[in-house]
Amino acid sequence: MGTKIRLGIAGYGNLGRGVEAAIAQNPDTELVGIFTRRDPESVRPLSADVGVHPLDGIDAFADRIDVLVLCGGSKSDLPEQGPALAARFNTVDSAARAAGKTSIIAVGWDPGLFSLARLYGESVLAQGATYTFWGRGLSQGHSDAIRRVPGVRAGVQYTVPVPEAIERVRRGENPSLSTREKHTRECWVVLEEGADPRAVEQAIRTMPDYFADYDTTVHFIDEATLRREHAAMPHGGFVIRTGTTGERTSQTVEFSLKLDSNPEFTASVLVAYARAAARLSKRGETGARTVFDIAPALLSPKSAAALRAEFL
Repeated sequence: MGTKIRLGIAGYGNLGRGVEAAIAQNPDTELVGIFTRRDPESVRPLSADVGVHPLDGIDAFADRIDVLVLCGGSKSDLPEQGPALAARFNTVDSAARAAGKTSIIAVGWDPGLFSLARLYGESVLAQGATYTFWGRGLSQGHSDAIRRVPGVRAGVQYTVPVPEAIERVRRGENPSLSTREKHTRECWVVLEEGADPRAVEQAIRTMPDYFADYDTTVHFIDEATLRREHAAMPHGGFVIRTGTTGERTSQTVEFSLKLDSNPEFTASVLVAYARAAARLSKRGETGARTVFDIAPALLSPKSAAALRAEFL
């Protein structure tokens, strides 16, 4: 198969574990190591022979890693780590042209694959409307918001598309949909002992920026039920472009995802774009790219001839 693409993982939470699993499924890639701010001895990779190293010692691996996959938190880690690491490594999710490195930013399924679906839909159907629906899926940010409410011990939140809204779009009605008309929110909450469920529900339902603009349902459950029924991280959604061509002929383009594990699927997207970053770097191309700039052939381990024979 030739020389493998040597990958490193920066950060080892749900996404980092997903990237490790995805690398194992792609024979043209190999994992050089995992780099963490935690005590390396406390990290247990999926494979026992994978080395775990402190993040502040990553410079020693500069000549051993083709692409570093950034798996830190998007809120605080990536804005700081991304530019610093991109100055020394080819990366997926940040960039640094001055250092002569190649970086692909905003990689995942949204932004990422859904971004491409929106671009393709609007490019092909110039007259029309684009709609994005997310879910049914567990939202990590909204789940964190629930857990900050006084009286909440634990909880998760699911974003749920409104079926009637999706059907109106698919029928080509081109409706103007409010935030409340597109999605609902379901919360599953474990209360602290002695907490007032009515006060907790009111605090959640009226929380600005998270729940106030949605029809929100709050369910109270015990901790065992939460662990048993809500430990997975499913997600997905739809991008739908409806429009007309010619003499008002109706056309619809739809792209959808149904994911049992949001972080594992996102990790698989990252590994595909890491392959593209390695190829761009080998060509001598530097600087930042988004998914819009990456030719589809660069994502596949197959040769151009094989792609034409099998998929074209």
